[in-house]
Order: sequence, then C-alpha cells, then structure tokens
Amino acid sequence: MTNKEKLETLRKKLEKNAPNLPLAKTFKDIVPGEGNPEAMLMFIGEAAGYYEHLQRRPFVGAAGKLLTQSLEDIGISREDVWISNILKVRPPENRDPLPEEIKAYKPYLDAEVQIIKPKIIVTLGRYSMTKFFPQTYITKIHGQAHWVDWEGRRLIVFPMYHPAAALRSQKVMELFKADFEILARIINSLNNQSIPGNMENEAEKLQDSEINQQLTFL
Repeated sequence: MTNKEKLETLRKKLEKNAPNLPLAKTFKDIVPGEGNPEAMLMFIGEAAGYYEHLQRRPFVGAAGKLLTQSLEDIGISREDVWISNILKVRPPENRDPLPEEIKAYKPYLDAEVQIIKPKIIVTLGRYSMTKFFPQTYITKIHGQAHWVDWEGRRLIVFPMYHPAAALRSQKVMELFKADFEILARIINSLNNQSIPGNMENEAEKLQDSEINQQLTFL
C-alpha cells in the first residue's frame, strides 16, 4: 500500500470516528492533513480555524497564506510538504486546545508522522511544540533544530512561532521570517547530502556546514 493510500485510509478512519471525538459531530467537522505523502518536510500546527473548518483544509486563512508565501519565498511549493494540526477540528471561538482534546487526536497525528516519515518536522506554535518538547518555552527554542528520537526513528524537529502570532506582532513576524531563513539553510544542506544512512554523521556534517545552527542531541 502506498503512502497516499495509507493516508486516505487514515482519513476515512478519522472521519468515521468523528462522533466519538472531541468537538466533532460529523465527518464534516474533521479537517485532515494534506500535501505530499512522501514529503521530506512536515508542518504541524495547533488546530483548524474558521476558514479551515469551512474548506476542511489546514492553513487556508490569513495564517495559511503567510505560511504558503513563506514557503514560496524559500523555493518550496505548498504541495511539496505535508501540513497538519494537533487537533483535526476547530475549537470554539478558536480557543486553545485542551489536554484531553490533544490526547484524543494524538493517535491520528502520530499515524501521519509514521506513514510519511518526514526528515524534518516544523512545529508551529507552542501546543505543537510541546508534543516534542513539553518542558520548555517557545521563546527559548524557536528557530533551533533538534535531533529527536521518535517511534524508533531519528528526525529533526524545528520549532517556530505560529504564523497567526506573526500576523499579530511585528516583532514575532521578524522572528518568524528569520527562522524560515534558518530552515531554508537546513533544508538546502540536507538536499546536498546523502540523508539516508547514519543520522549522527549527518548531524556532524550539518554542524560543520554554513547553517551556523548547532543541532541539539536529545
């Protein structure tokens, strides 16, 4: 079964189970992930918003437009990456996700990561960040690449501010753009190297590269 077929099966399972999940009544409330099933780069946001709920697509509102434009600015098409959320639904009035809601949707997000096997995961916002780094603050680790052991695999996790936060603050916008430039250099370095193989060796190469961003081993 191809990744595309596996993700389609996962989507159907999620939609079928919608009445048993928080904040969802029918499959129409579900906002599944989308993009390239073979993506090297995966973005994880927090939850669907108003326009995402209407279109049943992640990151299609103002924050989504900023994300799409930021990708294009570094030469990447939105269709080349995978985009998803911690919650596959819209919380009332776009409030923050609750712990029990995050827990309920966790198996579906974990399955997406397991199927796609991205080399880099970019977390957007603090709730997405805490999936991998529960004991820190986004102000301390945004724009920093970290090697993480996840489900028997070693991958790079790159925390960033949520684009919605960037739209609300000029200071955060500047940090968001600067972090995207760092991300671009990391991606370019990986593309110029033979990534399959010993990831520790790749980390050493990255540390010696022009990225100027030391990867933290967790």
